[in-house]
Amino acid sequence: MTETGAVKCGSPGAVTVSRRLAKAIPELRRLQNLLLLGEDLDPRILTGFRDALNHIRNTAWSAHQYIASKSTDQDSTSVLAVLAGERVRVAYQLCQALQADLKSNDIKFQTGQLIQLRIAAKALTELLGSVIGELK
Repeated sequence: MTETGAVKCGSPGAVTVSRRLAKAIPELRRLQNLLLLGEDLDPRILTGFRDALNHIRNTAWSAHQYIASKSTDQDSTSVLAVLAGERVRVAYQLCQALQADLKSNDIKFQTGQLIQLRIAAKALTELLGSVIGELK
């Protein structure tokens, strides 16, 4: 992996990722067929699946663009910015979903997990404030 987290094309890691991607394609096609049947679909799970697929699609596009920019010695900063922007979008969606989960009486959370989440959210909030120029 490079320091940005991308797997270098031609590296052993790239071969492993390529194999895993090749194995995932038939499974995704089988899932597609099941989804077309539309039987017993939990809307929350379906939304989570769609979000995950969208994130994977955007990450795959970014990885492809990153590899292309490296092979042509072009600046990869814009691709990395798109990838970071995708993480922000996903984080926003996850925050929205967590808010709904926390309001629900159907879901019981472990206190330790919520404490860890609160600590991470507080640290992120402070960092975001400094990045966008808010006063503490």
